[in-house]
Amino acid sequence: MELRFEQENVRAPAASLPALEPEWALRLRADQRLLTEIAEAVGGPFHVLCPDRFVDNLTAFQTTLAESGVPGQVYFGKKANKSGCWLRACAEADAGVDVASVPELAHALRNGVRGEDIVVTGAAKTEELLWLAARQRCLIAVDAVDELERVIEKAHRTGTIRILLRVLPEHNPDSRFGLAETDLRHCLRRCAEQRQRVRMEGFSFHLNGYAVSPRAALADRLIDECLAARELGLVADSISIGGGFAVNYLDPADWRYFERAHRSSWFHANRVFSHFYPYAQAPVGADMLDEILASPTAAAGERLRTRFLETGTRLLLEPGRALLDGCGFSVFPVQGSKRREDYGIVTVSGLSMSVSEQWKASEYLPDPILWPEGEGQPINACIGGSSCLDYDMLTWRKVPFTRLPKFGDLLIYPNTAGYQMDKNETEFHQLPLPDRIIVSERQGRWHWRIDKLPHIR
Repeated sequence: MELRFEQENVRAPAASLPALEPEWALRLRADQRLLTEIAEAVGGPFHVLCPDRFVDNLTAFQTTLAESGVPGQVYFGKKANKSGCWLRACAEADAGVDVASVPELAHALRNGVRGEDIVVTGAAKTEELLWLAARQRCLIAVDAVDELERVIEKAHRTGTIRILLRVLPEHNPDSRFGLAETDLRHCLRRCAEQRQRVRMEGFSFHLNGYAVSPRAALADRLIDECLAARELGLVADSISIGGGFAVNYLDPADWRYFERAHRSSWFHANRVFSHFYPYAQAPVGADMLDEILASPTAAAGERLRTRFLETGTRLLLEPGRALLDGCGFSVFPVQGSKRREDYGIVTVSGLSMSVSEQWKASEYLPDPILWPEGEGQPINACIGGSSCLDYDMLTWRKVPFTRLPKFGDLLIYPNTAGYQMDKNETEFHQLPLPDRIIVSERQGRWHWRIDKLPHIR
């Protein structure tokens, strides 16, 4: 039965939004000593990372490609998480990595990813990035006419450079990325003129949102562009459809209820948000890739996978969040708490910059988990960070807890590996960044180590 709340001052019942969690996370939390040991060792907030889960997600994408018969490559979108453990997993699984800076490229190489398995994206690349990418035989997604000219000039000194031409999609016409139609035609002519120095391997695009049909339609159109480019003497055998593969964080019924019923009274200070990430959707992950390949094309009765196969075109993709689904969580020690009328305010060691959705004028909605849970008087509570900023809130929503969290407890934010845990982290107040803990399970026992990010300048 659908509940209706016609007026803002009518309070809907508070909603719990438990996260969908993988088995490894549940097993790890069931260990009564492990999180306590880690918390005592690091002395502050920390992120827990599970590379084995990442390998499972990567394998699902690679298997979907293999079973479709379409040749291609999966590139991990490195910007989604800074840790090196994912890169090592990519190297060992013959997967690629998508980078956009010199430190990201160097980090990938340092972890064993071959240069030819790296695609370099982003706008207006630096001279150092273009030079290093050229030296390592990386694939470079060219975003503008002037960037192509810089690539051509550099190829005179470094040898042939591999490129894709990034297309401005019709579905994102206001994007600042990609080549509009006139510029695309010019670049194709220049690539044909300079084909001894520039190896034009195809086209790339990235779409906002998580819809299947626009990705399939644009890939279908770009296959035609590949065929036309081959007539100009270009290689043009690949299409990168970018990222944007969806992830499910919540049970669909919980998400539908929240979308329908949430009110400003559910949030501290009656906070109002303009948007939320779609925390439950379908299809997701590798299933979304399968649906893209099964999509109809402009030719009646033909599927996209058939067009790739019949035209000898490779499919490249750059998932980030989807490869990190269920691969990590973030832990914040509780510093203290207080009561306000009918709810509590909890303060943790750490900052809301470590839960990035808050810093996009939105909210990370999966419930933080109180550890250890314990018994007491149930209460709703919001979660604040340890800075002096009133808007430093990890969770504005008044989350249902079995008891009020107290000093010495831990709050666990589930499924934060994809974009949440480190996209906006800072050392505000001169606080150190949270440590990264890599975990693995061997012979029924958990092992952990601290993963330090390299300082590459």
